[in-house]
Parts: sequence; structure tokens; C-alpha cells
Amino acid sequence: LAIRRGITHGPIAMVVLPLLLWGAMLWFDRWQTRRGKRPEKRLPMHKGWLLALAFIGCLSHPLFDWFNSYGIRLLEPFSSQWFYGDTLFIIDVWIWAALIVGLWLSVHRERKEHRDWHRPARISFLLVCSYILFNGFITTTAETVAKSSHYKWGIEKVTKVVANPVPIQFWKRDMVIQIDDFSYYLVPFALFSGLGDRPTKTMEMIITDKVVHELDFGNPQLNDFLFWSRLPYLDFESEECLLPCPPDFSKPTVARVRDARFSDLLVTDRFSVSVVIPPLEDDLTVE
Repeated sequence: LAIRRGITHGPIAMVVLPLLLWGAMLWFDRWQTRRGKRPEKRLPMHKGWLLALAFIGCLSHPLFDWFNSYGIRLLEPFSSQWFYGDTLFIIDVWIWAALIVGLWLSVHRERKEHRDWHRPARISFLLVCSYILFNGFITTTAETVAKSSHYKWGIEKVTKVVANPVPIQFWKRDMVIQIDDFSYYLVPFALFSGLGDRPTKTMEMIITDKVVHELDFGNPQLNDFLFWSRLPYLDFESEECLLPCPPDFSKPTVARVRDARFSDLLVTDRFSVSVVIPPLEDDLTVE
């Protein structure tokens, strides 16, 4: 988590990697030519267009990484700041489908020597661009509605709002709403029905710098997790307690640090770190 989407997605890599890809493709074409293995139907290499395609391929990768809520460090190694687009789910099946269908139809038409064989690919590209813009509109709408709906739950203000895209149902968002320094609310949003009437889940004990300082977790992996995490919180659920258990800080307490973006049961354990909280002093109160 601490290494992913870092230096390989930064400005230096986005200059070096396209050149390496360009050089590798030119070398492979020449290597095949020397061995007499170059396909006869392959068109002659155009170095300029090939370099342009290499840059498009490498630059579009971090762009699409930025579109989701997982995050990307676009300025690494000059800055380790994370950036989030909150626009697309990390694996968007609709984009995959549009690109595959557009490419397949264009290749099929080209083989049949249609004059406008490139048309399906161009239509696919325009549809994908429109789809991304539409999803950006959905996210902006969801965030605006969530920021102005705090009165529904009897709270004075919203501290932070994150619109988390969901798989397949692109018109929906799982809204993570931070209402204070201690709690996240998970509230569903749909474009045509708006924000849910009540939270589906409440996550208490947000991890702030103050919490990290006062609670000596004693886990070296925690720093890496917190460096990556955007919405960290402590989870005290256990087999003995179906609901979040009120922790007993008079003795060592086992908990898991999770991220509210990944609260689904299918993935939550993949994005978590187990920690042991030592007994706290009597004069330290954890609210």
C-alpha cells in the first residue's frame, strides 16, 4: 500500500517509461526483421506516431488511476500527496465493454476492407469520454447533496465527504460522511433517488494524528497503512460481540485499523492492519 501508485506514476516516470516502451517496440520490430520473422502484413514503423502512442498509453494510465477513489501520487518523488478523482470504480466494466466492442468492430471492418473501418473505435472513444464526464457530474452532485443534508441526522456540520463509486451501478455512490473527529457515516446515494434517509453503517473512533500520538500501537506496518489510508478508523468488532464492542482500555486491546472506503465485507479484510493498544493511563480519556 505504501509503494503502489507512487514513483512509477509520477512525472519522471511519465517521461522515461514512454521512451523505454518506444525503444522496446522499435528494437522488437528490427529484431524480427533481421530474423526474417516480421509479419508481411505489418505496416512500416512510423517512429513519430509510435512515440506519440507510447506517451498516450503511459499518460492515460495514471489519468484513469486518478479517476477512482483509491488514489494516486501524481507528483512522486517531488511530493507524496495523494490525489483522488472519485469518478469511476477501480474496475469499470462499462468502459471495458465499450473499448472492447469498438476495437473488435473496427478490426472486423478493416479486415473486410470497409472504407470507414475506424468509425466504431471513434464512437467508442467518444462514448467513454462522455461516460467519464457524466460520472464526474454524478460525483459532484452526490457531494453537494451530502454536504447540505447533515440536518437529517441531527448534526451541526459535515467535516468531510467522499463519494465512493460502486461496481456496475455507475449511477450510485457510497457516501462516506465524516461528521466530527470521531465518526464516519456510510450513506447510499443514487442519481434519481438522492441521498438515503439514514446511514447504513456508522464507523466510530477515527484515527487522527492525536490518536496515533497518544496510543502506542507498536505496529510498524501501521505507518505504511496510515500513509495510504484516506479515511482510517479503529474497529473493535469481535466474535463475542456482533456489534462494535465498547473497548476496555484498562487492559491490552486488540483492534483493526480499516479504511472507510473499503467497508464492504468482500474487501474490508484486505485493507486492514491488526494493532494492539496497550493499557491506557487512568487520566487519559478516549471519547
